[in-house]
Amino acid sequence: MISVPKSPVGSLQRKELKLWPVVRVASGNFLEMYDFQVFGYYAAAIAVAFFPSGNEFVSLMFSLMTFGAGFLMRPLGAIVLGAYLDHHGRRPGLLLTLALMAVGTLSIAGTPGYITLGLLAPVLVVIGRLLQGLSAGVEVGGVSVYLSEIATPGHKGFYCAWQNGSQQVAVIFAAGVGVALSLSLSVDQMERWGWRVPLWIGCAIIPLLFLLRRSLGETEEFLARERRPTSSEILRSVAANWRLVLLGMMLATTSSVFFYMMTVYTPTFGSAVLHLASTSSLIVTLCVGTSNFMWLLVMGALSDRVGRRPLLVAVAVLTIMTAYPALLWLVSAPTFGRFLAVELWLSFMLGGWHGPVGVFLTEIMPPEVRTSGVALAISLATIFGGFTPAACTYLIHTTGNRAIPGVWLSLAAALGLIAAVVLSPRRLMMREARAPA
Repeated sequence: MISVPKSPVGSLQRKELKLWPVVRVASGNFLEMYDFQVFGYYAAAIAVAFFPSGNEFVSLMFSLMTFGAGFLMRPLGAIVLGAYLDHHGRRPGLLLTLALMAVGTLSIAGTPGYITLGLLAPVLVVIGRLLQGLSAGVEVGGVSVYLSEIATPGHKGFYCAWQNGSQQVAVIFAAGVGVALSLSLSVDQMERWGWRVPLWIGCAIIPLLFLLRRSLGETEEFLARERRPTSSEILRSVAANWRLVLLGMMLATTSSVFFYMMTVYTPTFGSAVLHLASTSSLIVTLCVGTSNFMWLLVMGALSDRVGRRPLLVAVAVLTIMTAYPALLWLVSAPTFGRFLAVELWLSFMLGGWHGPVGVFLTEIMPPEVRTSGVALAISLATIFGGFTPAACTYLIHTTGNRAIPGVWLSLAAALGLIAAVVLSPRRLMMREARAPA
């Protein structure tokens, strides 16, 4: 039996839309995605520094697999840290995740290369990525839940869209730093030490992010609870709602594959597959991040008016129909203009999916395990999404089809479509009626 949370009672008074609390809570999410972006952007340089093998493909695959390894820790972070947030509160949990992310970032930025430390160097980098993954396991879900619980009535979609919006700000910032470095440093300088500069910039802003998050207040909805379940009770409740977690994972898989293909993989795809200049690839990524940010907020607000599910179904169908043909058109004659056009089209669909899906996930989970359930669904999904750069690199290498990432994206969209159809309003109401009191 699937237990579905009852619709929140409109007991909170209508308040004016306030963005400052949104900025404060989303700031840590910015750091998480900034670090992930930098690792993805400079995967080739990191491969040279930590995974020298004499074979460019093998070294790149080691680097991308290390990037993906962080996602293997996300389910553990979702379960352990998610239970912490559901029991102790949103604010202390979000401070803890930021601390873990900071330690992981510092360890990667400060680790000497393979030439200096030998095998210890890649081991330390992998440990740093695993620590980042543990933190990220609950960061996205925790931020989404916090935003949904502080949202004013009728604006949940818009508020939750800022969770993904902060990630796009990180994409824009990281791409901007990358463009500046590529124009200032030679290729040799970038491979030797230039790739570390963006990581140290991330380390430099950590104190500011802690200052912003420390000023967060606990959500009224959490404080209003008469009883807070223990960790063991939370885990049992999550297990009892495994069908909802599974469907949430399917929705989040589409989100994750979309995101990591559109942001992390774009620079690698542009330079290594399309053989465009690295600066051009970063400029495209910068434009895509800006477009993503705009569409996320627009579609999040639109979902407050037309509903989450209609948007999700429409975008999934559109993705299945157009992703592969668009990439076929691009790889047939790669140019900067075509690359930008295709990425902006996919950006429109990413915004249409990510805008409503975050708040939709918080709405289908029972309140007492909201953070744990949402975080676990997202964390399981990012195992697929996080390995998207490595999967696309491998598929292109083995098939020789440079448009094959479009198939990968279409398969992910199909999973999301199935989940959105199963979680129809009528079925949700029927399950709610059958749920035990």
